[in-house]
Amino acid sequence: MTTLLDIAEVSGRSGISPSGLRYYEKRKLIEAVARNGLRRQYEPTVLQELALINLAKSAGFSLDEIGSVLRRPGTAVIPRDALVDKANMLEKQAERLVNLAKMLRHVADCPHEDHFECSRFQKLLKVATKVWNV
Repeated sequence: MTTLLDIAEVSGRSGISPSGLRYYEKRKLIEAVARNGLRRQYEPTVLQELALINLAKSAGFSLDEIGSVLRRPGTAVIPRDALVDKANMLEKQAERLVNLAKMLRHVADCPHEDHFECSRFQKLLKVATKVWNV
C-alpha cells in the first residue's frame, strides 16, 4: 500500500499553497484520493504532476492547455507538436529580448548625441524591426 501525502506535506514539498492545491483540484488538474478528517490526501505521484504543471506554466501554457494534457490525474498525454510550437515561440521571444537588451545597452552607452546619426544604432533598429515584426 502506498503511503499517502497530506495536503500540508504536498504543499511544503511542492511550494504550492494549500489553497493553490485545492484550486488545481477544482480545475481537475490533480486529484485527492482520500481524506484524513477534513485534510486532503494525495498519492505521491501528485508531486510529479505538480512539477509538470509548474513547468508548463513557466513555458506559458494556460491552465486549460495544461488540463488537456493531464486528461485525468496520474496520466499525461503530452502533445509533442504543441511543445515544439511552444519551444519555437520561446526561442523567438528569447531572440527578441536579447536584441532589445543590446539596443538598450547601446542607447545607454552610445557616444553620439543624436542616436539616429549612429550607424550601429541604425543597424540595431533594422534588426529590431525585423525580429519584432515576425
